[in-house]
Amino acid sequence: MGAFGIEQGTKVLFSDFAHDGAMWTGAGPREVRQEESFKEPFLEPPSVMVGISMWDIDHKTNSRVDISAENITAKGFEIVFRTWGDTRIARIRADWLAVGPCGDDDSWEVN
Repeated sequence: MGAFGIEQGTKVLFSDFAHDGAMWTGAGPREVRQEESFKEPFLEPPSVMVGISMWDIDHKTNSRVDISAENITAKGFEIVFRTWGDTRIARIRADWLAVGPCGDDDSWEVN
């Protein structure tokens, strides 16, 4: 078994209440995508888990949220946040964790 690496991060996806953005004032299907790059590339696409670590949602409407990692490569991925209906979201912060195979300084190949 080879070496594996772990990387984590956090990202405020939006603060739409500050400028009357679509997540705060809109209705229906809405989506935000944020690209994240790994500090060091993995050898192949890692497993990535994304979760909401802070939410600020209007209490007068239903809370409808979906968050995921998409377009995962060895170099990075996209955090995708979606909502729909009359949900009003002021801001969201997401935390993520990536685990996958990585290079090892003690490994070498003979040509």
